[in-house]
Amino acid sequence: MRLIQFISGDTRHVGVVDGEQIKVVADAPSVLELALRADMRGESLATIVQETLSEQTVSYDELIAEKRLLAPLDHPDSAHCFVTGTGLTHLGSAKARDSFHSAAAAKSDEPETDSMRLFRKGLDGGKPGPGRISVQPEWFYKGNGHCIAAPEQDLPSPPFAMDAGEESELVGLYVIGQGGRVLRVGFAIGNEFSDHVMERQNYLYLAHSKLRTCSFGPELLVGDLPDDIQGQVRIVRGGAELWQDTFLTGEKNMSYTIANLEHHHFKYPAFRVPGDVHCHYFGTATLSISAGIEIQSGDRIEISAPEFGRPLRNTVLLSDEPDSLVECRPL
Repeated sequence: MRLIQFISGDTRHVGVVDGEQIKVVADAPSVLELALRADMRGESLATIVQETLSEQTVSYDELIAEKRLLAPLDHPDSAHCFVTGTGLTHLGSAKARDSFHSAAAAKSDEPETDSMRLFRKGLDGGKPGPGRISVQPEWFYKGNGHCIAAPEQDLPSPPFAMDAGEESELVGLYVIGQGGRVLRVGFAIGNEFSDHVMERQNYLYLAHSKLRTCSFGPELLVGDLPDDIQGQVRIVRGGAELWQDTFLTGEKNMSYTIANLEHHHFKYPAFRVPGDVHCHYFGTATLSISAGIEIQSGDRIEISAPEFGRPLRNTVLLSDEPDSLVECRPL
């Protein structure tokens, strides 16, 4: 089952993807509400959706053309939606990262970078076996719900940004239920969208480089995640394809289990507050900057994988405003 969220006028809806049509879920303004309902009743999300599915349908193509899609999971109060991620999680993901942090990393007589050391820890201890806790992955904070751009909408980049680079990733979507229980609603494909040039200056700038907009969807996959996901990422400029590549994700292509990446995020009590939403990016090994691409304003980024239905598409919007000092007013 794949779900979307969309708007009609001032009304929000949840829909089930059925080919070219969307079947509308009755009396459900959000996936969050359906997830909490499922938790209260001790039922699966799929069961709740099937019980409330109406006969009403809408055209998927019209929703896309009219830009009425929403992110497939959100919160009415954006401060209660956490956007985070883990990096150096995929086989091969250290190669691009390592080049950011040390131009001399390829020389055999130079010491390994921190990125490569952490990557090797993940290779050795990221999949310790059922019931066991892995080594900690890299973790980062992107922002709250305000940083999420809906599918088909612009991805704005701030005036102080040095780069606007795509990151095609798997995203885990979660709701915190009763008693702090972590509920995995499903998965989506996403564009984590980071500032790789800033990160390249110094790896301690990683935290700054991640505080950018992002997007995921348009569809939320409910149920089991395939082990081997092979997707495509494209950059379109002026109507023509500028660059494309394959990205691999799913546990077969990762150095950590999904369960352990989830554990190392949700082990913190602050991330288990009932009613909160969490959108967690799981990392990638494919970056256009590694191919020498410099994304420009107006470029469209398209990310797709067969298991997730329609592609995620966003247009980059670089700021033409000068960077200016943010001043604090004493009280």
